[in-house]
Amino acid sequence: MARPDDGWELRPGESGYPAALLDLERPPEVLYGRGDPAALEGPCLSVVGARRATPYGLAIAEMAARAGARHGVTVVSGGAMGCDHAAGAAALAAGGRTVVVSGCGADVVYPLSSADVYEGAVRAGAVVSAERWGAGPRRWVFPKRNALIAALSRVLVVTEAGIGSGTLSTAEAAAELGRVVYAIPGSILSPNSAGTNRLIAEGARVIPDEQSLSVALSLDYGYAELREAWGREAAGPVLGALLASPSRPDELAARLGESVLTVLRTLTDYEARGQVERLPDGRYSVTRAYVLGHNGMS
Repeated sequence: MARPDDGWELRPGESGYPAALLDLERPPEVLYGRGDPAALEGPCLSVVGARRATPYGLAIAEMAARAGARHGVTVVSGGAMGCDHAAGAAALAAGGRTVVVSGCGADVVYPLSSADVYEGAVRAGAVVSAERWGAGPRRWVFPKRNALIAALSRVLVVTEAGIGSGTLSTAEAAAELGRVVYAIPGSILSPNSAGTNRLIAEGARVIPDEQSLSVALSLDYGYAELREAWGREAAGPVLGALLASPSRPDELAARLGESVLTVLRTLTDYEARGQVERLPDGRYSVTRAYVLGHNGMS
């Protein structure tokens, strides 16, 4: 397919080709893109996580992206649904730049649910790919895409990841390239946090709270973090349990020693306040809005 009118191509040795990609064993022979290629010159922060993310994972992706964007750091992601979308959208909402590294052609939006992030990246950042114009999604291409995400940034934030996920392959690529990997811990009972917890066990930098995230980014990117107030609202037993892991009402009742009816009434009250939500599988989880507000990052 022909190059679109707003498309560009960069090759190793040409002006504008990202020097960071030369750290790869096989840098892309052609980097296809739309938007502003200067967005690739950095500093960049890669944020990745589960596609079928929990509100917790989505909130962490937003926190990390917003923290970087407000200090002029370009946020890099894969444009997938879930944590990738949350990170790109948060960077744009904060007035920052985002780069989508696509596993398809740079002129192809995939998935369609991420069209807003792709369009925003073209306006304020870039959409790039190692695949030819018009190329559709192919499973074997995504590990190569993940390596590009890892290479472009000095720091990779893994917000939420299961064992054997593409997110973990990005973390592995980052570690091999000597990049710094941050991993956000989660409940040992949550499959979506099993991968991030394993990364921590294997030596990734643990980010235990929002203040640590902000301080770590300020140190790694050389900016001053002026925020000192980190209010933390005390969560009640039900919210505290849901912060640890999404649960069904009967599981919460057994864990807290309460009747199911009492727990259901409490959940209904919290749901009306926008603090919890019911997931498609019947479990309840704290909402993104609650996590962000609870952690002083609203």
